[in-house]
Amino acid sequence: MRETNRARLAFPRGSGVNRGMDIRWFQDFVTLAEVQNFTRAADMRNVSQAAFSRRIQALEQWLGAKLIDRATYPTRLTPAGEHFRKVATGLLNQIADARAEIGDAPSRNHVRIASTYALASTRLPAWWARWSGAGDLSCSLEVGNVHDTVSAFSAGSADILIGFHQAAHPIQLDLARFECHELGVEKVRPYASRELAASGRLALPGSASAPVPLLMYSRSGYFARVVDTALEQSAQPLVGYRAFEAEMTDVLGDLALQGMGIAWLPDSSFVSGRLTELVPVGEGAWDVEVAIVAWRARANTRAAVGRLWGRICAGGGFG
Repeated sequence: MRETNRARLAFPRGSGVNRGMDIRWFQDFVTLAEVQNFTRAADMRNVSQAAFSRRIQALEQWLGAKLIDRATYPTRLTPAGEHFRKVATGLLNQIADARAEIGDAPSRNHVRIASTYALASTRLPAWWARWSGAGDLSCSLEVGNVHDTVSAFSAGSADILIGFHQAAHPIQLDLARFECHELGVEKVRPYASRELAASGRLALPGSASAPVPLLMYSRSGYFARVVDTALEQSAQPLVGYRAFEAEMTDVLGDLALQGMGIAWLPDSSFVSGRLTELVPVGEGAWDVEVAIVAWRARANTRAAVGRLWGRICAGGGFG
């Protein structure tokens, strides 16, 4: 299918450049630099891997330098690539800033937030009611898992990132490029339905003959690693089997409500009051803490983003 509406930077005759540069090449490259995987980056950019690879090669030809070390796995940048990454990120930020400043007032006052499913459906609505002030800010929200939202934010697709953070499994963002503010700390605890907990059928910590049904996060997800930390650090072993796996907290919470087993849920899951029939189990033996953190790029100097960041840092978290 022919690609249309390309944003190009044209160069005058005699400049030594014989083809236009597609600004999407910069976005492709920054995304690849963050995720370090051609397949994953192509999926995030919504193009085939073959087309994505051709665009990266076109960028290298345009620059006259190799940006990617294709002999390594995961994908790494060459020294030239590391240098150009800073240039590309800065240019994309400048373009976004210029577009906002030149555009109409709604565009100038618009911010983009990336957040996880769990926080977008629980904490964020109340936070935005405070952060938006007297309606002087508008917002578009990008929702996904931890990996996707971090990658989108790093690539410049969002002004603010709000997500979970744990010291044992930190979000990999360069503190020289990004600043963060902690909004609060939550406990992630194992929960079961009130009926299951009272029935006597949930014999914790389980045994080889009677393992506990566990409602677990998909192995590739961030919370899977958080729960693994809780289990590994506990002095009391838990003997169970993976009865169900899912990426989303809501799914596991609903299954726990139906008495299907125990699920590890963060405090934010209970903000809406939908899971009131769940009770914590294990007497704290397999609890773990996670922080909720907001991030922004230091190079993002848009006035609207600055106003929002100031409100976030002034106490826009729990409460």
